[in-house]
Amino acid sequence: MDIRTDIDIDFGNRDTALKDLTYVSASETRETARRKHQSGVYFHDIPVDPMDGMAVWPYKEAEEKGYFKIDFLNNTIYQDVRDEAHLLELLNTDPPWDLFNASDIVARLAHVAQHFHIIKDIQPKSIEDLAICIALIRPGKKYLVGKPRVQIDREIWTKTEGYYFKRAHAMSYAAAIVVQLNLLIEQAG
Repeated sequence: MDIRTDIDIDFGNRDTALKDLTYVSASETRETARRKHQSGVYFHDIPVDPMDGMAVWPYKEAEEKGYFKIDFLNNTIYQDVRDEAHLLELLNTDPPWDLFNASDIVARLAHVAQHFHIIKDIQPKSIEDLAICIALIRPGKKYLVGKPRVQIDREIWTKTEGYYFKRAHAMSYAAAIVVQLNLLIEQAG
């Protein structure tokens, strides 16, 4: 049985999260050069290159051999979240959706800062709408930018060639943006 994993965990500061853990950094090959993977780590026994302390195989090859990495991602959106209760409050508070019409506000939001034209076209009024905006940014779905909303809704979550976001990923990113926007409002208040 071929099992593939994709585990991503977001942290306000990944170094703090990894500080007391024993792990091996994943490696990758980019343009024939071997380097440390930006966020991937292994928590199980994987062969280590004694010269650099990284996994001996690039993460894709390691995955083929049955090893799986976990991505510990720096996500600065969460730096000002005090605790779980605060996070839930921020997540469960509907933001003033009309703020997405303000280019200076959108410019401060992760993932969509450079894509105000998409936000302006979709005019999100829900996390689902915001997830659609995030999905439209990906190369595999850019062909839908500027198309009628009914076509976007019909095709946005279908599998295509090229890099695209699955609905679950886009919804997670959209929820994080709602948290970030609510934090900005809280800090301005």
